[in-house]
Amino acid sequence: MTDFEATRAMFDLPEGVIYLDGNSLGPLPRAAAARVAGCVTEEWGGMLITGWNRAGWMEMPRRLGDRIGRLVGAEPGTVVLGDTLSIKVFQALAAACEMRPDRRVILSDSGNFPSDLYMAEGLCRMLGDRELRVVAPEALEDAIDESVAAILVTEVDYRTGRRHDMAALTARAHAAGALAIWDLAHSAGALPVRLAEEGADFAVGCTYKYLNSGPGGPAFIYVAPRHGERAVPALSGWLGHEAPFAFDPAYRPARGVERMRVGTPPVIQMAALDAALDVWEGVAMADLRARSLELTDLFIAEVEARCPDLVLATPRTHERRGSQVSFRHPEAYPIMQALIARGVIGDFRAPDILRFGFTPLYIGASEVSRAAEILGEVMAGRLWDREDYRRRAAVT
Repeated sequence: MTDFEATRAMFDLPEGVIYLDGNSLGPLPRAAAARVAGCVTEEWGGMLITGWNRAGWMEMPRRLGDRIGRLVGAEPGTVVLGDTLSIKVFQALAAACEMRPDRRVILSDSGNFPSDLYMAEGLCRMLGDRELRVVAPEALEDAIDESVAAILVTEVDYRTGRRHDMAALTARAHAAGALAIWDLAHSAGALPVRLAEEGADFAVGCTYKYLNSGPGGPAFIYVAPRHGERAVPALSGWLGHEAPFAFDPAYRPARGVERMRVGTPPVIQMAALDAALDVWEGVAMADLRARSLELTDLFIAEVEARCPDLVLATPRTHERRGSQVSFRHPEAYPIMQALIARGVIGDFRAPDILRFGFTPLYIGASEVSRAAEILGEVMAGRLWDREDYRRRAAVT
């Protein structure tokens, strides 16, 4: 049984704050500051360039990839770190299109994160003969046909927390001869993911949300072993070369997922991630999921009892829910600012979503109940109805 009191003690959380925004930026693990300081002073400062060998910097993307792979059900040696999530989306899409040259459609849904759609649009423009087709989330399965090269799906909708059925959609894509690409930005570290078991072809994700690597933390990419020698990296970077230090003038892709490396890895940020992943040692994903559902059920029940003006946007069914709860209200932005001013941190997503993330590693039932109580006070007293709460900041 996972000891969530022990994991909570591994985070440096500000006093008096109920943090329900780990689905946007995870909090600071206590060990991360010392680990980063050591990387800076002892490794970079003391070893200089020899740190690439002596401190194992060059192997970090693969080593950390395997640590994340355990959390997302990937086979050993199939996940690698580096670059940003948008870059990894582009890599997976480009490889999938090359593997299905006779098909013209990339299929996604309107609940997908806009940046994923932007990358798909850009790739279609570049290739000139491809089309991005976007349908409603509930229409996605029926839209998969023989024209589709690949589906690009974010497993958990960033706005509503609605969860797609990875196994069913992947099986449907394969039956139609298409490939399945999964964005795990709101899944990795939030719920059990079974990439190998459920047949995903590619998957991508970020590490600064539920995996707590800090702002700007590196992204990861998964390539199923059956595609390891077939997927062509459109971004043929130096570190994706078979022998980077041979300095060949022509590109030869590395074996397996290593070919999806592009540029120099962000070593200092990866040091923070390394420390953050220590929190997961001894955490059973089934326990995490059970606690997450308990907390989200509790929050839904208490908010609905206190705030009749808020409309639940998140599925009630456990199988369809990620690890967040969203409510709709026309004044969602000032409501969220009023909550933040009272120590409950969630976030706003346009046009009308109050979004709350639930991370059992450091959030418990008492905090969930207190957050609902404060939200009830804000709504009952219209405490949000102030001009300063209406002013939009650059980041919402």
